[in-house]
Amino acid sequence: MTSVMKPLRGLLVLLLVATTVSGCAWMKRYPKLPAAPFVPPDEGPGASYLVGPGDGLSIFVWRNPELSVQVTVRPDGRLSMPLIDDLAATGKTPSELARDIEEKLNVYIQSPIVTVVVQNFFGPFSQQVRVVGEAASPQAIPYRANMTLLDVMIQVGGLTEFAAGNRATLIRFEDGKQKEYRVHIESLLKDGKINANVKIQPGDVLIIPESIL
Repeated sequence: MTSVMKPLRGLLVLLLVATTVSGCAWMKRYPKLPAAPFVPPDEGPGASYLVGPGDGLSIFVWRNPELSVQVTVRPDGRLSMPLIDDLAATGKTPSELARDIEEKLNVYIQSPIVTVVVQNFFGPFSQQVRVVGEAASPQAIPYRANMTLLDVMIQVGGLTEFAAGNRATLIRFEDGKQKEYRVHIESLLKDGKINANVKIQPGDVLIIPESIL
């Protein structure tokens, strides 16, 4: 073996050891998420929707058409309507918001009956799924019941040509703590590995890094 080959061989051994060690650290740091079916067997409703800034609401006051309006929740999370100048809306379900409106209108109307319907929705940050990095269209997506990683990637238009999809990180808050999971987007989209499809939860953040190559 030449004097030039010996240092190269030693370098290859060091790289192999470093790769093995980093691989073990990766397995320890990123717990595995269970696979999710592409089509849920039970397409039932999710948790109650919470109103957020930017949501478009239809507010119907029974027998009072002059008070029935369509409003948009302001960036500060509040709304205004006839007889109500300022009312907090963010973080409430449509039914809870309807009860609050009834309480306010009760000063002017006897036993008002109010219905609130969400027409255009964004939801509060706690229910949005945010995608950043090397997605074709990084954005915040309103969470929908039974949403999976595949649904999210369809919404953002897939990966860019520079994405390291199999090194993407999903950040999730569970039991008051921030946890990180590795997700294999490239395996899902390009190789069709169905076990790479995982369930998405409200508030998840998906970070897709750029490939180093």
